[in-house]
Amino acid sequence: MNRPLSALDRPNSYIGRSVSRPNAKRLLAGRGRYVTDLVLPRMLHAAFLRSPYAHARIVAIDVDAARAMPGVRLVATGADLAKLCKPWTGTLDHFKGMTSVPQLPLPLEEVLWAGQAVVAVVADSRAEAEDAVEAIVIEFEELPAVVDIDLARAPGADRAAAGLENNLCFHSRLDTGGIDTIFADAAHVVEEEFHFGRHTAVTLEPRAIVADYDCSEGRLTVHHATQTPYQFQDLYSRHYGIPEARVRVIAPDIGGSFGMKLHVYHEDMAVVGLSMLTGRPVKFVADRVESFVSDIHARDHRVRARMALDDAGTILAMDVEDVTAIGPFSTYPRTSAVEGNQVIRLIGAPYRMRNYRAELSVVFQNKVQTSQYRAVGHPIACAVTERLLDMAAAKVGLDPAAIRERNLIPDDAYPCESPTGFRFEALSHQQCLARLKTMMGYERLRDEQATLRARGIHRGIGIATFVEISNPSPAFYGIGGARISAQDGAIVKVTPSGEVRCLISVTEQGQGTETIIGQIVADQLGIPCERVQVVTGDTEVTPHGGATWACRGAGIGGETALQAARRLRANILALAATILQAKPEALTLQDGIVVDAVTGAERISLAEIARIAYFRSDTLPPDASAQLSVAHHYAPQGYPFAFTNGIQGCHVELDVETGFVKILKHWVVEDCGRIINPLLVDEQMRGGVVQGLGAAFFEECLYNDGGQLTNGSLADYLVPMACEMPDIEIGHVETPTADTVLGAKGCGEAGTAAASAAALNAVNDALAPFGTSIAQIPMTPARLLKALGRI
Repeated sequence: MNRPLSALDRPNSYIGRSVSRPNAKRLLAGRGRYVTDLVLPRMLHAAFLRSPYAHARIVAIDVDAARAMPGVRLVATGADLAKLCKPWTGTLDHFKGMTSVPQLPLPLEEVLWAGQAVVAVVADSRAEAEDAVEAIVIEFEELPAVVDIDLARAPGADRAAAGLENNLCFHSRLDTGGIDTIFADAAHVVEEEFHFGRHTAVTLEPRAIVADYDCSEGRLTVHHATQTPYQFQDLYSRHYGIPEARVRVIAPDIGGSFGMKLHVYHEDMAVVGLSMLTGRPVKFVADRVESFVSDIHARDHRVRARMALDDAGTILAMDVEDVTAIGPFSTYPRTSAVEGNQVIRLIGAPYRMRNYRAELSVVFQNKVQTSQYRAVGHPIACAVTERLLDMAAAKVGLDPAAIRERNLIPDDAYPCESPTGFRFEALSHQQCLARLKTMMGYERLRDEQATLRARGIHRGIGIATFVEISNPSPAFYGIGGARISAQDGAIVKVTPSGEVRCLISVTEQGQGTETIIGQIVADQLGIPCERVQVVTGDTEVTPHGGATWACRGAGIGGETALQAARRLRANILALAATILQAKPEALTLQDGIVVDAVTGAERISLAEIARIAYFRSDTLPPDASAQLSVAHHYAPQGYPFAFTNGIQGCHVELDVETGFVKILKHWVVEDCGRIINPLLVDEQMRGGVVQGLGAAFFEECLYNDGGQLTNGSLADYLVPMACEMPDIEIGHVETPTADTVLGAKGCGEAGTAAASAAALNAVNDALAPFGTSIAQIPMTPARLLKALGRI
């Protein structure tokens, strides 16, 4: 029996096909081009003296000895750089009442966290710069460190920074009304206080930058390990007073980012000023210890939440208070309020609940700043919602899967709107849950669990449903005044040899952007994928756009490439029709050759069309259009976001004597709309799950009462290793968004969004026979033993 033909059966059909990354072999061969590796003529190196105090006043700085050290070319203080750089403030207009102190590359009078860069040294080598740093003498007057989030909000509390009226950065409240009455009348109420520990990205490549200011032309070139070169082109231009056209930012190969490399860091801004002061290229690469005390941290939340249900286990309402600590100021330009804002707006998102109240307090403290990190706010919102739902299931007497089946928004109920104001176009939680149960063998696992418990083996099963924000519209940042583009641009052109080059604004960080853009272009043009070259990450070469964040690469960048390729295809066929004296609609492209659309007979190759257009245009009629380059820009329209959704399952075994948890297996069913490359989607999901499980069991930045980071090295800060990670099985449901032709949503953050929530539920399921539970992430052995009453 012949199977029906699918879209992948036609020639050059790449959308939906697993294609290996073209840059993978180059990277595996050690031929990556990282900022860390870059050496420029006359290049100098920067090192920074960092504050030993969490909060202190700068009384005096003596740099004379440092300036006399071998190889030293410049020693710069905050005052030196303040003459060049305009201050910045990390607020957005649409976060009403938000406040933060102005920032400069280096502080003038006050240090605000332990590890803050205070003085810069520029020398012929990094070693000489670090030696000179040791010769700098600074007199500090230590000030009270604001560490505890409750004490920070108390009347008369010490301030985390001079100039603050209080330690509240931002406050927000959502309320559909009548919540207290609903809870008072509810048949069942469950409540919990959750704690989420700070953690940080620990990227393979640390933050790295080389700034090269050419004073002869007033031109700045910055090689920057960043996700968003266009954002930084704008910032360096505005804050250093250099015309934007004379600022070039190049983002080459990036060794991981996960949101950490989106933000303005003081050292990076300082390096630009140092290059201007020396007139030479200046390089700074954070070492691992510096990364721990200067890279953004994430997820520092305490959430008190409760859920009201009726007798049947239907959710009636939720009531939430989230207090999140962000360091001494809000990061720039995306702010540190976005994560908490997304927490309170995503809680309860998959469910039919219509009544909701939430209060958010974003609090300053004297620790490393926190801000957006992979799956911004999603893991907190998901863990709170899903843990309360498991608690409700136990109280009502329902299986965890059954209570979700009862409360999920039906797949045929879309479009709809959440009580927090999110508009959902089309989600598929019911399909995802059914698929997950089949993949897991859910009923079999439950039977096995009961059998093993009788033998003293304590296994737990946890599931967690999620909604993920992707494809943000221009309203996301533009409404707040940040110059962060929501559109993307692409230039697609045929080269004289008949190959195709696509220059696009979305960037590559190892996730496969170059691959999927190449697939889309090849698919739409009807040429082999290997004949498409994709160029990213250079503001002087590629068109302006939003670059890569919030899972927008495929949904927005991919749509941009698709539309540009379709326009180029129309141009190619029109030119071919002129050459062949045929009608464009009678022709099509296949394997790089123009063929008869009906018979498939070959008529003319793309290479021959290019040869005529570029070298023998004199043979064409005067009115012929030989345009083999197309520039196109696309911005999302329709829904403000294209929401991804799915569900995860986690299976663990708890050793009640040691507190150690073995993760036996993890499952994910996700719906990212149209799948462009199944291989890359699966690996994005697995990578995200590993980061989520890292947060659940291992990763936490620990501070003492004085605001000192106590585990700022890889000897003390635990990250998940391959031997500790389970097999991760991925399944898919496809619900393409109708807002684009491509139909793609996002997939990069979905794995992280619910992994820790599923793990939290699994561990608590294992703890259930002991009448105890845990509501703190990470779930360390010590915390589990404490919950069990063993310590």
